[in-house]
Amino acid sequence: MRKAYSPRDVERLQPELLEWDGRWQSVFGRPSVTETWFISGASASGKSSFVMQLGKELCRFGDVLYVSYEEGVSPSFRRRLGYLHMEEVQGRFRIVTDDSYDELCDRLSRRKSARFVIVDSFQESGWSYAQAKALVGRFPQKGFVFVSQEHRGQPMGKPAVRLRYKAGVKVRVNGFKAFCQGRETENAGSYFTVWEEGLVRTGLEI
Repeated sequence: MRKAYSPRDVERLQPELLEWDGRWQSVFGRPSVTETWFISGASASGKSSFVMQLGKELCRFGDVLYVSYEEGVSPSFRRRLGYLHMEEVQGRFRIVTDDSYDELCDRLSRRKSARFVIVDSFQESGWSYAQAKALVGRFPQKGFVFVSQEHRGQPMGKPAVRLRYKAGVKVRVNGFKAFCQGRETENAGSYFTVWEEGLVRTGLEI
């Protein structure tokens, strides 16, 4: 039988937090390093740029593996690497494009494997909800970021909807703004500006 925690037991757990500041802390609070993120948004909403900015920021806390199932290393992906100056995190940011589920598990089992894993996108991975949940459970010392396609403003597919409920940090990107809908933020309604010029072009307020 598994242990039942008392309130004092929970207090003593004290997980390591993302000790960032500025706009990251203001919008997303300070979630656990091992928290699960779920990021959704329509095409051309700024989602991909936000995800890469998040990946770059996470490199401050450990190596990041970007599993690029949807775009691979297409011209648009390479342009994003350029304008976000991802060369600044050379050596801490790695990209894979075609690992199977088992191959990814093997990669993450290796010594000195990435501390954070970005799966873009969950739909293109072809995984079930059970597989995603098992992956997170198998590597409890890692943080996972699942990126989701949308259909009519909602995560595409029932497995993605279930995964969103499991995630501690839920983010929806719309109109170049990333809104935190998770448990950590203390500023309801605040947002992370993904691309200020994009907001100006679309006539939205910054």
